[in-house]
Amino acid sequence: MSIYAERRSRFLQQLGGAAAVIPAAPLVTHHADCEYPFRQNSDFWYLTGFDEPDAVALFLPHHEEARFVLFVHPKEPSAEVWNGVRWGTEGAVSRFGADRAHPLAELPERLADYLQGAEGIAFRIGRHPQVEPLVLQAWGQQLDRAPRRGSAALGLVAPCPLLHELRLRKAPEELERLREAARISAEAHELARQVSRPGLNERQVQAVIEQHFLEQGARGPAYGSIVAGGDNACVLHYTANSAPLRDGELLLIDAGCSLPDYYNGDITRTFPINGRFSAEQRELYALVLAAQEAAVAAVAPGQTAESVHDTAVRVLVEGLVALGLLAGDVDGIIEQGAYRHLYMHRTGHWLGLDVHDVGAYRLGEHPVQLVPGMVLTVEPGLYVSDRLPVPEGQPAIEARWKGIGIRIEDDVAVTDRGHEILTAAAMKSLSAMER
Repeated sequence: MSIYAERRSRFLQQLGGAAAVIPAAPLVTHHADCEYPFRQNSDFWYLTGFDEPDAVALFLPHHEEARFVLFVHPKEPSAEVWNGVRWGTEGAVSRFGADRAHPLAELPERLADYLQGAEGIAFRIGRHPQVEPLVLQAWGQQLDRAPRRGSAALGLVAPCPLLHELRLRKAPEELERLREAARISAEAHELARQVSRPGLNERQVQAVIEQHFLEQGARGPAYGSIVAGGDNACVLHYTANSAPLRDGELLLIDAGCSLPDYYNGDITRTFPINGRFSAEQRELYALVLAAQEAAVAAVAPGQTAESVHDTAVRVLVEGLVALGLLAGDVDGIIEQGAYRHLYMHRTGHWLGLDVHDVGAYRLGEHPVQLVPGMVLTVEPGLYVSDRLPVPEGQPAIEARWKGIGIRIEDDVAVTDRGHEILTAAAMKSLSAMER
């Protein structure tokens, strides 16, 4: 728990004189009285490591005796027999390092007193409907008493910028967890490629992947696994996973595991279902691979996520012009976005406790520079279909190209010397994709 204590210390320093209220996630109803498996709020988890619903954490730099306070569900045998053991208020102090802990039911009567004396209140409006009225009421009481007491919290601010800046740059122990998530995810992709063959259903391949996640101790998939054969791969967030795998088509798999402490893997691989690329599939796969390898090579301190994306786009556009799928001057095509019917998404995102992890990509007009400890995905692709209109002046797509969807994605950590591909154990060369 010393890791969480160190994070809290840094967060408290960043808060200055403001007090922060960070709620945990609630349980979410799936249907009737059945709930989804609990998934903790990542900000709350980052600071506490406490994995129970509905709790509320207070971070109080102005409070000498209680700088970290938890409100939690108390121990209650009649509830625990249904939903599992709770840590209760004693466990919140002894196990999770709270200076004080109270039953959750006492939050309405105690919150205002804990916030009294803070120069501001850091709370995310619009996300926590059970807690938000209590925070606003406590702040309103301070403002009402300000003429008599001479002080009140001067503003309500979002804690996200401070907390997400801390989360963006991963500590060594976080990188180790991301390596573990990458290892399990890469092994699952290798297993999926070995078992895939014409006649199987996409869902059978999904089962192999997610079985491996669970066998290796992960919570399960980090997001809805995408197992998309043929033209289904041209639907970016395809999750039906219900179609048969057909001879002569490609299979795109975008899947990664989530560990018990919520760190995630995120890998995409694409390969021929029958083990051999057609001529058109080979041309496009080689192009996406070249763009992905060039973009990965661009990951280094001082570069930006935008420069990584721009690198991939240029390689893709140059290759598509050479293949006749685009026409015209490369710079002009890029400037006009005339390639976006074939490649319509960004080349990556931050990765961490959230699959699409927190952290700014730009600060005003300036792209955020990459520094050691940042982790991002690098995932260019091509999706050739009739779903989007061909831009004016660009060639019509010949039938032989249609229905080919390819994406190649790795998880990449920025290091002092450049980068580390966390997911390198998942093969991606042309020769490795064939059998």
